[in-house]
Amino acid sequence: MTRVFVYGTLKKGQPNNCRLFESNNGKAEYLGLAFTIQKYPLLITTKNNIPFLLNIPGQGHRVHGEIYKVDDQMLKFLDDFESVPTLYQRTVVQLEVKEWVGKMEGEEKVSPGSIMDVFVYTATTCEPDWRSLLCYENYDSEGDHGLKYRRREERD
Repeated sequence: MTRVFVYGTLKKGQPNNCRLFESNNGKAEYLGLAFTIQKYPLLITTKNNIPFLLNIPGQGHRVHGEIYKVDDQMLKFLDDFESVPTLYQRTVVQLEVKEWVGKMEGEEKVSPGSIMDVFVYTATTCEPDWRSLLCYENYDSEGDHGLKYRRREERD
């Protein structure tokens, strides 16, 4: 099982969270809340208002999200869903745990403040105008930013 940090449309209450629990995609278990140790730019961009985390440590904000434990089948699904390696890449990020509900067999309980390395999906590119966009620390598809996410089935 592999730990993955989600910060966008895969979080609870967001449009694609259900994909983590469709059994034909594999298995996923919610473990807790966390935020990045380093600051990163989290942007909402393109005509579909997609959240992108840029792999530019030291800029932006400490990004808040959720940690999931996923099996190999779900990891493969997520790689496909995130269009790896075209749109996103799977990289490692260091997180500080905010809240932990997961139970890890053979490991001690994780407490708030613990530091861990997990996988995250970051953008493979940074368009020139992206650096001037507003950065967020916590993504919500219905947030007061007014940038409504367009689901895949709604796109041209």
